[in-house]
Amino acid sequence: DIRAKVQAVIRNGMKPILCVGETAQQRVDNETKHVIHDQLASGLANVTSEEIDHIVVAYEPVWAIGTGNNATTHDVEKVAEIIHAQVAALYGDKAAGSLRILYGGSTNDQNAADYLSIERIDGLLVGGASLNAHSFAKIVDVAHNKRKDNSKEK
Repeated sequence: DIRAKVQAVIRNGMKPILCVGETAQQRVDNETKHVIHDQLASGLANVTSEEIDHIVVAYEPVWAIGTGNNATTHDVEKVAEIIHAQVAALYGDKAAGSLRILYGGSTNDQNAADYLSIERIDGLLVGGASLNAHSFAKIVDVAHNKRKDNSKEK
């Protein structure tokens, strides 16, 4: 189903966000890498190397969604590396280099800056925190300031 939806979104000129993530049990069983690999391989199965530029991948650990539990920045960084490596293996280094990766597991105004400081994380997929205008505005400010800081460094 996900593979077909990704293709339908691309076919209709939009950019799909392919969400990947492990359950709590898969995490405990140290299966995160295998789960992410399988989700990417199946979700991107019919995507061409030209189309990969139009796809965003979001790491959303199932165990963190709506729970208030957060992945550590170290865990998110490891999964972002897994995603990058898998896309490089499937489509090459150039495609992996242009891939946008988001993090979206219980992000809020308190942890947004930490997640945005991770090298391979390009943004956040904000869920429940987007329902509170004040909180969401703070997240937007953090992201905006981070982008300005990154522009100055280049």
